[in-house]
Amino acid sequence: MKIYINDSNENWICDRIRSEFINNNSEYITDDIFSADVIWLLSNWIWRQIPVELLSSKKVVVTIHHIDPDKLDVQDFIFRDQFVDAYHVSCEKTIKNFPNSIDKQKIHIMPYWYNEKIWRPVSEKHTLRQKFSIPENKFVIGSFQRDTEGSDLKTPKLSKGPDIFCDIVERLDPKPHILLSGWRRQYVISRLTNADITYSYFELVDVNTLNELYNCLDLYLVTSRYEGGPQAVIECASNKTPILSTDVGIANQALIEKCILNDTIDFINNIKSDNFDYSEENYKKIQQFKMGTLFPQYLTFFKSI
Repeated sequence: MKIYINDSNENWICDRIRSEFINNNSEYITDDIFSADVIWLLSNWIWRQIPVELLSSKKVVVTIHHIDPDKLDVQDFIFRDQFVDAYHVSCEKTIKNFPNSIDKQKIHIMPYWYNEKIWRPVSEKHTLRQKFSIPENKFVIGSFQRDTEGSDLKTPKLSKGPDIFCDIVERLDPKPHILLSGWRRQYVISRLTNADITYSYFELVDVNTLNELYNCLDLYLVTSRYEGGPQAVIECASNKTPILSTDVGIANQALIEKCILNDTIDFINNIKSDNFDYSEENYKKIQQFKMGTLFPQYLTFFKSI
């Protein structure tokens, strides 16, 4: 069996997933799409870059990372479906937003993995804060995912919930320090500036640096409305960073129930009462997501296709 994985080359999580899968399963990978048995459209939004003649003649697997119902192009989804042999999603919640006409028997649920050699506890917090010039006497909250639409860099990407994030941190007293990373953080930065909340921003960093930034935190917040992952849930759990999350994506698979909250007031009350550090419990739960555990499941899935 040979698998061809399409490449978005966007310096995003899909690039990392693709690279890790290829590096650890090279005997099943081919760069020659014509000799592939399976075409894995990991970056599904650029599926039209592959000729339909090839999609018609190969087994095709499409990964749907998440679906924002307000942005779903139903017609494109349905048109592509005629070439698809199987869908891959990371969590059951994503299935609920599939177009009704799609055969649910074609959908397979497998979570994303993490590399325990990268996402792990490192050093002491005060040492890392000194390294990155992050205030040592502040309560530091992290957010490492994009928050702004690419069209104007002002409009919030509501599926990621940056408005909810800002509503939470603006109501905390004393004011926290916010640690940001990732592309397109303009919306959150604007809100923080207007609220006179200090922040540190590291736009694009390598994964080892990002893991160190996680280890600088007192708390990470996921406030998304729709998610396939997010990977931050897995990464926080694996490096023992305290995290609170809305009930999105894989949060209920990777985190204990006490870390999953419903609304802004719940977040604020848990933070104010110092009721959020379940990092040891989350670390134990996340062991099921290790690369070595999940890769055999992925290969079994592809072989079945």
